[in-house]
Amino acid sequence: MRRGQMRAGRYSGFAKRCMAIGVILAFMAVACLGRLVGIQLLDGRSTAQAATQSRTTTVPISAKRGRILDTNGNVLAQSVERYTLLADPYAASLFEPVACGSNQAKSLGYCHQIDDQPVGATGAAAVARLLATVLDGVNAMELGAKLDGVSRYQVIQRDITPELKRKIDDLHLAGVVWCELSSDRIYSTGTQLGALLGGVDDEGNGVNGIEQMMNDELTGTDGYEVYQQGNGGEQIPGTMTDSEAAVDGSDVTLTIDQDVNWYVKKVLREGKEEFGAAWAIGVVHDLQTNEIIALEDTDEIEAGSDDAKLNVSQAVSETFEPGSIGKVITMAGLLQTGLHKATDQFTVPYSMTKNGQEFHDATNHGSEHWTLAGILQNSSNVGMVMAAENYTNEQRYEFLTKFGVGQSTGLDLPGESDGMLAGADAWDGRTRDTVLFGQGYTVNALQLTNVVATIANKGVRHQQSLIKSVTDAQGRVTSEEHGDAVRVIDEQVAADVLNAMESVAEEYDNVAKVDGYRVASKTGTAEVAGADGRLTSIVCDWSGIIPADNPRFVVTVVIKDPQKGGFGGLTAGPLFARIGEFLMQKYEVAPSSPRTDAIPVDW
Repeated sequence: MRRGQMRAGRYSGFAKRCMAIGVILAFMAVACLGRLVGIQLLDGRSTAQAATQSRTTTVPISAKRGRILDTNGNVLAQSVERYTLLADPYAASLFEPVACGSNQAKSLGYCHQIDDQPVGATGAAAVARLLATVLDGVNAMELGAKLDGVSRYQVIQRDITPELKRKIDDLHLAGVVWCELSSDRIYSTGTQLGALLGGVDDEGNGVNGIEQMMNDELTGTDGYEVYQQGNGGEQIPGTMTDSEAAVDGSDVTLTIDQDVNWYVKKVLREGKEEFGAAWAIGVVHDLQTNEIIALEDTDEIEAGSDDAKLNVSQAVSETFEPGSIGKVITMAGLLQTGLHKATDQFTVPYSMTKNGQEFHDATNHGSEHWTLAGILQNSSNVGMVMAAENYTNEQRYEFLTKFGVGQSTGLDLPGESDGMLAGADAWDGRTRDTVLFGQGYTVNALQLTNVVATIANKGVRHQQSLIKSVTDAQGRVTSEEHGDAVRVIDEQVAADVLNAMESVAEEYDNVAKVDGYRVASKTGTAEVAGADGRLTSIVCDWSGIIPADNPRFVVTVVIKDPQKGGFGGLTAGPLFARIGEFLMQKYEVAPSSPRTDAIPVDW
């Protein structure tokens, strides 16, 4: 009886435990069922949205930076399509090549092999071996080490061309490696216009030069696309929900003529070597349009390089005393104020003392009988001081500023200097007279060029231009606006000064003549501070109008510290002639008529 009762008790306890477990399982089943119902019926929408959101990505579309063109449409700078090759090292560690001929290969429609042979590895090593077949100069073992790790982002190579990207895509490594769109700024000019063009930084923003000055116009507006991605990072067809097209930057057309600029650079290089100079600068100003068609120096800086991003164009930053070219301004002022006529007669000694200050000419001579035109022709410092006896400080300053000395050129080029011109009330007893012959103030080559261009333009100073137009992504062209023209001197005054400048040029026919064309010019030589701070350096310059009888161009050449030649007429002058001859031929300018109206230079 007791044994039966014990057995019945054991069965009863087991049944209770089974019932308890059954109840627990039933509760779990109900809970799971409830959760399932909740997910399907109550939370289904939010769960689906979360899944969709996890797959949805916003992909930026980069806008292309605008081009920089010369006046003839030749491309000086442009952005080309490039990619950055990226990898996911963690995904690479899990990579299994698809064997050719396998069911997986048949299902996917591709397989992995190298020279018709199996890859022979898995993981990062396999990815590296496959990439090494298309990446030139890449060692598979080194690349494998780069891909070895658990990080999710690794830059493999930059500046991938579209052609190379297609080869990488054909490796079928989606989800492991991918190409991210970028761009590369390339320049066709070499060392031409190097620092003047400048460059761009890693973010594609203009740094220095035209790239910086016109950055707003050149920079486009990025777009985007919103779509769902598959596990391999590919776009799931039909899932794009939003997009905005990128708007490329505008093209900027310069007034620079690349052919002329190239020739000017060539002449400057040759001149620097020929005369043993420290540097040389050249400017060509088209008088028909008042556009700068060449702006060069002897710096060997490549556009887009680090040097181009860090250094300012010497052609716009370098300032110097113009020397005797400044006498053009003085003669114009003396004529405009009515103090003198170009034919007024002077007896000019080699030297003179005025208010305790001694002045002398560049070369020794006796007392010469020169007209005011002759004073300019012979570049006499003494003659200019004599002629300006009643020319007040205020008048001297007025005409210097009217001709643009100490004033901005309006080009707004990065690093451009306005030069230096102190107010008349700050001049000492010597400076008030040295400004008459181009000393005591400084200019840049563009300012000096526009002084002479004002004479060539019949006494009217025009705003020079370097930017011709801007063309937006829709093809709309906007011409650059320029400041108003300003009359500086009367037309007859300008004609008389130009006449005297033509007599100056005739003095240099043996070294700076352009056969078949009359030239009106002025030379200058000025002492400037050297590296030691003393007046141990010189700047030689020449600015000329060609043809003189029908002005078309102004050409300015500036040379620093020539070891041969010395004076501006003997160094900068011959370089002017070479450039002038090229311009006459390129633009097929009609030859000059004979000169018949020369103002007397002596009496």
